Amino acid sequence: ERIRHQMEEAKRQSNWQQVSELQYGRLPELEAQLKHAEEAASRNEGEAEKPKLLRTQVGAEEIAEVVSRATGIPVSRMMQGERDKLLHIEEKLHERVVGQDEAIEAVSDAIRRSRAGLSDPNRPYGSFMFLGPTGVGK
Repeated sequence: ERIRHQMEEAKRQSNWQQVSELQYGRLPELEAQLKHAEEAASRNEGEAEKPKLLRTQVGAEEIAEVVSRATGIPVSRMMQGERDKLLHIEEKLHERVVGQDEAIEAVSDAIRRSRAGLSDPNRPYGSFMFLGPTGVGK
């Protein structure tokens, strides 16, 4: 900043030789020094954050992180109760719907896909037509 201020002063005084020395000589040198210092500082920060030892086993946290990155949804936020509901949704539907095993399976799969974030966001989760007489649990 001081060099830039000196350049402005030299321009006001019409001292073009000093302006060119500062602009093409001193200023690029200082910018290069600043760039090297910033790179060295970022390298030191990066080394401090990296773990020093490698582990030979993969834990549940690493798996959850990879799945989260791949699907785009935060797996850690998915509650255990909701997971249990999704796993046992077919049994719950069988309690209410009688004799519609194929329909229950299709609806359950669509619900699981939508809750897991594996479906296309530009398409509907499913398109179902429930038919039958009154009172059969559509």
